[in-house]
Amino acid sequence: MNPSLLDDLNPEQREAVTLPDVSALILAGAGSGKTRVLTTRIAWLVQSGRVSPRGLLAVTFTNKAAREMLTRLSAMLPIDTRGLWIGTFHGLCNRLLRAHHREAALPQSFQILDTQDQLAVVKRVMKSLGIDDEKYPPRQAQWFINSAKDGGLRPSAVDPADEFERRMLAVYEAYDAQCQREGVVDFAELLLRCFELLSRNEILREHYRMRFRHILVDEFQDTNKLQYAWLRLLAGSANCAFAVGDDDQSVYRFRGAEPGNMRDFERDFGASHVIKLEQNYRSHGNILDAANALIARNQARLGKNLWTAEGRGERLRVFEAPSDIAEAAYIVDEIRALRADGIASHEIALLYRSNAQSRVLEHALFNAGLAYRVYGGLRFFERQEIKHALAYLRLVANPEDDGALLRVINFPTRGIGARSLEQLQEAARIRGTSLWLSACSDPPSGKAGASIGAFVHLIEGLRNSVQGMSLAETVEAVVDASGLKDHYQTERDGAERNENLGELVNAAAGFNAEQLYDPAAPDGGVVDLSDPMAALNAFLAHAALEAGDYQAGAGEDALQLMTVHSAKGLEFHSVFISGLEEGLFPHENSLNADDGLEEERRLMYVALTRARRRLYLTFAQSRMLHGQVRYNIASRFLHEVPPELLERVNTPPPRAFGSMPFGASQTARPAAPSMSQSASGWRVGQNVIHPKFGAGVIVNAEGRGADARVQVNFRNAGLKWLALEYARLTAA
Repeated sequence: MNPSLLDDLNPEQREAVTLPDVSALILAGAGSGKTRVLTTRIAWLVQSGRVSPRGLLAVTFTNKAAREMLTRLSAMLPIDTRGLWIGTFHGLCNRLLRAHHREAALPQSFQILDTQDQLAVVKRVMKSLGIDDEKYPPRQAQWFINSAKDGGLRPSAVDPADEFERRMLAVYEAYDAQCQREGVVDFAELLLRCFELLSRNEILREHYRMRFRHILVDEFQDTNKLQYAWLRLLAGSANCAFAVGDDDQSVYRFRGAEPGNMRDFERDFGASHVIKLEQNYRSHGNILDAANALIARNQARLGKNLWTAEGRGERLRVFEAPSDIAEAAYIVDEIRALRADGIASHEIALLYRSNAQSRVLEHALFNAGLAYRVYGGLRFFERQEIKHALAYLRLVANPEDDGALLRVINFPTRGIGARSLEQLQEAARIRGTSLWLSACSDPPSGKAGASIGAFVHLIEGLRNSVQGMSLAETVEAVVDASGLKDHYQTERDGAERNENLGELVNAAAGFNAEQLYDPAAPDGGVVDLSDPMAALNAFLAHAALEAGDYQAGAGEDALQLMTVHSAKGLEFHSVFISGLEEGLFPHENSLNADDGLEEERRLMYVALTRARRRLYLTFAQSRMLHGQVRYNIASRFLHEVPPELLERVNTPPPRAFGSMPFGASQTARPAAPSMSQSASGWRVGQNVIHPKFGAGVIVNAEGRGADARVQVNFRNAGLKWLALEYARLTAA
């Protein structure tokens, strides 16, 4: 055995790698070298003769992680690693089903449906059943099917709760039968079919139990119910399961991950060892202390405490901005300073809780000429829902825009099929007109023609109704009337898409305040934003420019923008966590969900531990939401970090509420306002009623005229800052 294999491992890592033939749970904190431990464990088992390479099975969650593991093993072991059973759950199940396709009742050349292929089959099935795809959206049916499969449930085991689920179940039954007839499987089916095969076929089950005496699992905290059951089935009672994970980084419950799987592992797998990897090789001490203090507030955790030998480092920098625009401007200034200090752009990450937040950041970076890349996603103006909304707006501005019309004439679905569109295009070609004029004068006959007529009526109505509207009102009206919001409400990720549509309204509202130039304008180039169509055309031009090719290309040094979820597993020299406000991070939707706040705190823990050397925490007193200004209070997560770890880098105008004791540079909190303080006729101490939040009492007031606002302590909704111009308050 090569003794250098264990060189440079710390005592806990060495203990984990050299464990005897037992099941063990390795609690591997962020930056603690878990991948190294897992791969070195495999190499040690092989080199020490405890198991042959064919007797190992290692499971990861991504193909990238599997490739990295194989690359490392190739450098450690003098063997051909291509034959090793190392891969994702889906990849390994595919391999096993190919080898035993007859027993699994599959053709040898069975095909795997990707997400779009699966959706197409769902749509065909729904059409054959005569199910209205507007009332029962195909994507919702697709999500229902995959969720049931991830839970290990065939149609016969699903108990529908209402009429909607009964229809979804009917689709699932027909879809299952259709896939079996065609000999195809979707991703969720790979794991379920493999689990069912091993469950019912004792000979195969015992064969693989005898073969895979050592089963190693990476990112164990992300396993769902079926994956956990599959591992238990394969391990049996005699094999050794080596599970590596971090329950503090379990942030994928929305995908079905079960954080409790790590807590159940000791009991269900007979694990005799639990080893904590707490030495961090990534971040400085102040960053780790902040993360430890934050996550310690979670009750449902196994517990560990990260530490480093790299020194304390800088305190975390906290910036409170008066607005989201000012927050983005500060971030741009700090990025410039970091780059001037020699920090490469790709070593700087901008993190946010929701994709919709990227729009303001992207706009600031675009204007500053800073190259960026949206990691794991699309830039704001490239997102599907935004492109759909912009297509409707383009038609309002110019109905003869054929590209825009083709994009949305049947989205959301209106019953206008491909054949009807072909007829419309042919008529337009023959007449030499636009599709719009053809639709107005020569639509196809029958139901499709009536649907095209309704679409024409919709666009004409919008063109007339927006004449007296502001740009933001125009965008909001088009988003509502188009049916996009209602459509996305039925999708699994629809809440995020609708947040993005709301942010498009915000973009329009902010656009009104900018000075724009148009060389064709008669007054020397300044766009007249009081003209609705001029404003709309200018906004569409702006969107097209920002959706251009400014995002960094492959290999170009660029800033990294991403959601916190996308940042998991990555690390950077400097990290900005923006939008740290109540209702945004933690997200308001989490507060009513089981374990919701604890998962949000785990997400914040992930965000903090992405930074190696410098960490910025930023939030805004006001932020545009749905075209209106919303006043915010700082995230509770900022309160949960010890103040001695924080350095406040600005001194905003004093406020009676919402200011926080961030570090030594924090100015003293001002005294509460007197009872005589007032704004626009309202006074502190007055009882009021709000149409949404109910009864409350004014506890603070400031500003005059259009800038007047009050802070109200509502009986049921807590503290809220409200702009009096929009609040619709009444005296109690």
